[in-house]
Amino acid sequence: MFWADKIAADAVGNQIVNDSKTPSGRVHVGSLRGVIIHDVIYRALKHAGKPVKFLYGVDDYDALDTVPKYLDKDKFSPYLGFPLCNTPSPEETASDYAKYFMGEFLEVFEYLGVQPEVYYLRDLYRSGKLNNSIDIFLKNAHLVREAYKEISKADRPDNWYPFQVVCENCGKIATTVVTDYNGSEVFYTCKPDATNWVAGCGHSGWVSPFNGNGKLPWKVEWVAKWELLGVTIEMAGKDHSQKGGSRDVANAICRKILKKQPPFHSPYEFILVNGTKMSSSKGVGSSAKDIAALLPSELLRFLMLRTQPRSAINFSPNNETVTRLFRDYDTLNGKYQTYLGANPEKSEITEDFIPLFYSQIGDEIKSYNPFDFSTLISLLQIPHIDIKEEVAKRSGDSLTEFDWEIVNQRIAAAQKWLADYADEEEKLVLYLDKVPEKAGELTQIQVSYLERLIENLQKLTNWEGEELQTTLFSTSKELDMPQPLAFKAIYLSFLGKEKGPKAGALLSYLEKSFVIARLQDAINLNLAVAK
Repeated sequence: MFWADKIAADAVGNQIVNDSKTPSGRVHVGSLRGVIIHDVIYRALKHAGKPVKFLYGVDDYDALDTVPKYLDKDKFSPYLGFPLCNTPSPEETASDYAKYFMGEFLEVFEYLGVQPEVYYLRDLYRSGKLNNSIDIFLKNAHLVREAYKEISKADRPDNWYPFQVVCENCGKIATTVVTDYNGSEVFYTCKPDATNWVAGCGHSGWVSPFNGNGKLPWKVEWVAKWELLGVTIEMAGKDHSQKGGSRDVANAICRKILKKQPPFHSPYEFILVNGTKMSSSKGVGSSAKDIAALLPSELLRFLMLRTQPRSAINFSPNNETVTRLFRDYDTLNGKYQTYLGANPEKSEITEDFIPLFYSQIGDEIKSYNPFDFSTLISLLQIPHIDIKEEVAKRSGDSLTEFDWEIVNQRIAAAQKWLADYADEEEKLVLYLDKVPEKAGELTQIQVSYLERLIENLQKLTNWEGEELQTTLFSTSKELDMPQPLAFKAIYLSFLGKEKGPKAGALLSYLEKSFVIARLQDAINLNLAVAK
């Protein structure tokens, strides 16, 4: 059974699925893994007929702890230590920092068909909804300290209380330490040395902890959210889920103070970019918004779901990785349509196709005529080609309206990839006006290969990629020539470099007369060099 369906099958009673994010900067694609995992659990529960709500929290009372490298340091450094919701927006399109970056992320939610009920921590604090939890945890500060000590071996002083005040003098929340609670007010100090990245102002005094005057530390806050919202299922990333880690501490606080079982939990692995975990505040990796602009929504969901949650995803938007993603998706969809054709009476989706099912925005896996993504990348780089005419010509069968919808998505994705992600080595730069100078470096055996190839191409009646590829191979065999040497001659003649895309496909994009003329020009160039 698929992992999400198993969770749904085991669930009893009303279910509240919850996930959250601190919008400390541009939200990266890594954060989408948790979003999709929780969305699929929600969908699995709905399909199982279980009553369920999906909530998504914005932890905007957390402090701004660093200025991302893509923002104006002079503008935002004065706000280090401030709650994100009290920090100005980078642009006038939003009321504040948190709303700005979360707004970008929520656009991606909509694109991916993810529709949780979104709530902001500022609202829960300022409306007084968390007042009761604040009071409970302050009155039981000794038990919170015990939980930290027992689970994570973290010592807290006897006068440490689980609360951070928004300093009345300087506005920082990261630098305040609470050391007393009298049942209605807390005593706090905004300590100059509370952190190593921002200094407190030294102010101290008594203040009410209620109605938005401060926040609980996030491990305690986690438990307060579970209690207030009735959360029954909340997964967490591997970093929070290790033994003695954040989730274990939160679970212990929940049991010790509230006398309740914490929500169902299972850890999930990270998304890595070339082996590096993504970080919003450090600006590492690709933003969720950028990747959503690159990949069609079903492909982005598929990227998240084809790998088990406990396995890491190492995603790098290079040619090989992206084209393989499209190819794998097309292959699985094709297998599903074949299965459906052979078993039209079966409405139940077998386990092999569950990741494909949950990758859809809706509940239907539609059939389409796949057009190879790598071919689109190449075609878009051939001057004077009408891309849609070329797709229609190569597709053979008449394309449906939905087929064209898929093709248009992929043309946009290929254009985006070429503009923003392709390395120079991955780009196809055809020399159309003249033979590249590098073609003058061919060896005698390579010149002989081009001469024989002209003869064989002139006889060819079917100017298609596979037929051309076969001819390129067979010509090298006729001369008992190493294939890499032969293909190097082709690439030097058309691209001016030693490597390129599949050579047969490359030549198929060009007119037969142009190809033969170019090969002759390359031969003549070498004859001239030899003289």
